[in-house]
Amino acid sequence: MSRLPADVAVAVAAIHAAPPRLALAFAGAGSLGLHWLHAVAGSSRTLLEARDCYAPRSLAAVVSQPPGQAVSAATAQAMAAWALGHAAALAEGDWPLLGVGCTAAIATDRERRGLNRAFVAVAAAGGAHAYALVLEKGARERPAEEELVSRLLLRAIARACGAPGPELALGAGDNLVEDGPAT
Repeated sequence: MSRLPADVAVAVAAIHAAPPRLALAFAGAGSLGLHWLHAVAGSSRTLLEARDCYAPRSLAAVVSQPPGQAVSAATAQAMAAWALGHAAALAEGDWPLLGVGCTAAIATDRERRGLNRAFVAVAAAGGAHAYALVLEKGARERPAEEELVSRLLLRAIARACGAPGPELALGAGDNLVEDGPAT
């Protein structure tokens, strides 16, 4: 098994040490982020549930209706809102709760139109944060794009927990937009 990158381990430990409990819904990428959350002791204090919404019907069940665009800011926000409601249904105790949504289109084994991109949203009682990442198409293979999206996912969760997130190795052709709280 490969070693956890040091900055990821520090970020995940800080997430686990923070009070929020969370539910996570992701589609297209972000599974490495879930692995990392479990790879550091303490995930049972943080994670209430994680759902991989890979099939269109699975995603539609989370966002209540088929999204116009599966990989969009609106879909990530709908996923985060669903996850926050789901966290409230699962939580035992009076913890701060987070709902996290991540949807992405990354390198694949076929020609795909459109940009390689990811959207992450974190919803909490006090508002939401949104992140949009456009990856330079062809600059990385799928595992490297999965890692970058998963690092963004952890960065978003860490930020919501008041902790530093892992580094993002953005290339010259990548573009990241981080929006502050949206109420």
